Amino acid sequence: MYTNQNLYIAHCADGPINIIGKMANRHGLIAGATGTGKTVSLQVVAETFSQAGVPCFAADMKGDLSGISQTGKMSGFIEKRCAEFGIENPQFHGCPTRFYDVYGEQGIPMRTTISAMGPQLLGRLFDLNETQTGVLNIIFKIADDNELLLIDLKDLRTIIDFVGQNTSKFTTSYGNISTASLGAISRAILAIESEGGDKFFGEPAFDIEDLIDTEKGLGVVNVLAADKLMMHPKLYSTFLLWMMTELYSRLPEVGDMELPKLVFFFDEAHMLFEGTSKALVEKMEQIIRLIRSKGVGIYFITQSPSDIPDDILGQLGNRIQHALRAFTPKDQKAVKAAAQTFRANPAFDTTEAITNLGTGEALVSFLDASGSPSIVQKAKILFPLSQIGAVSDYERSAIRASVPAKIKEYEKFFDRESAYEVILAAQEEAEREAEKQRELEEKEKEKARLEKEKAKQEKEKAKASKSSSSSFKRTIFGTLIATAGTAMARDLGKSVAKSITGKSTTKKSTSSTKKKSSSSGGGLLGSILKNIFK
Repeated sequence: MYTNQNLYIAHCADGPINIIGKMANRHGLIAGATGTGKTVSLQVVAETFSQAGVPCFAADMKGDLSGISQTGKMSGFIEKRCAEFGIENPQFHGCPTRFYDVYGEQGIPMRTTISAMGPQLLGRLFDLNETQTGVLNIIFKIADDNELLLIDLKDLRTIIDFVGQNTSKFTTSYGNISTASLGAISRAILAIESEGGDKFFGEPAFDIEDLIDTEKGLGVVNVLAADKLMMHPKLYSTFLLWMMTELYSRLPEVGDMELPKLVFFFDEAHMLFEGTSKALVEKMEQIIRLIRSKGVGIYFITQSPSDIPDDILGQLGNRIQHALRAFTPKDQKAVKAAAQTFRANPAFDTTEAITNLGTGEALVSFLDASGSPSIVQKAKILFPLSQIGAVSDYERSAIRASVPAKIKEYEKFFDRESAYEVILAAQEEAEREAEKQRELEEKEKEKARLEKEKAKQEKEKAKASKSSSSSFKRTIFGTLIATAGTAMARDLGKSVAKSITGKSTTKKSTSSTKKKSSSSGGGLLGSILKNIFK
């Protein structure tokens, strides 16, 4: 219940216990063993903030928190509490609620982009070592320098393949890029995809400022369905860590406010710190310390305060501690450590009290007006005015359908041009150019082959022509020689006959005719030989 800048959360022997509005952004802790009432306490705190006009964000691990959207009703338990607290006629009401779901099944899809998450958080999500995270940083730098948008996992996978194929080109400018590290990142991507993490990355990316909204003066309670998401602790915790980081980077400084702009509940907070590098824990500690100046209160929900690093635990000023069990020496040590985080009350032993609290009871200490922790009190948490327990599928669907238009836009998934499309287009263009070059080279080879073949044919033709000419000449020469020889033989015969008989073989022959005949044979042969051997 909200009254006069105070948020009524619990009741002790001395009366109501309130979170002071101005101190609400000094963060808080709700701790306790399973079944001790943490979820109901979260619901009471969230609906009280909502009644004060402060929007909230909370992960719903089991579906129970969804009841905050519906009007509660009187029960025997509530009647008993009303009598104890002196409350008459409680005004039951639900809170304006929006359901979200990374997988888009139980609520509006909530996504971010690879670029927005950044290499450090991705390194945590992928469980990379320092060297592998360094290579991931180089990949992001290459993408930035080449104006390549990294929106989803296929973009990241594509640029990793691209860098792997061109490692030698990038090593000089960006440093050593280990093939083994690239392989480790690629395997991590496949693992995240198998867990459904591919649905977490994409567009439209969620605008973190859409969490900060009111309806009819009441703060909107943004509930993330996390029953499926928490089955993958790295994905769940990295997602919420991204949201917290995004709030810090996006929101302006506002200083001290009468009430926070937003209260962010981080359930199962131990998941956030398990397996997280020292550097990232230090960054979280810095964000939690500074984000209160942005008007944001962070409230962790976990089993034991020991789940949270001391530097962060020391910043959680508003505490609700439900019962802890002390069955083993380790449990006893955790109980003692939890008791030491409170400002002691001389009326009881804090360590003993923690183990004896009943369901719905808690040790409570909120910051006073000066910002100092108040003395711890044994108290009973106020009952919710909204429904205790999960909503029906019908009620959930009706709420999902009634969200404002700007929130409905997150239902419309789109895939614009990014690294995947740009690199793929460049590779296809390179392949086309390479194919053109291959075709040109083939044409040049074919042209050279044809020219060589033509030259060979011309050479053979010339050789054949020369051979034919020589044969022809030899044939003509032989014929002429034979003809000339016949004539000469005839003239020679005549000469021989004349010498024997002393007479001419013709009736009419003169010396001049003889001479002419003899000389004509020799002249004809000479002329023929002359023409042949020009």
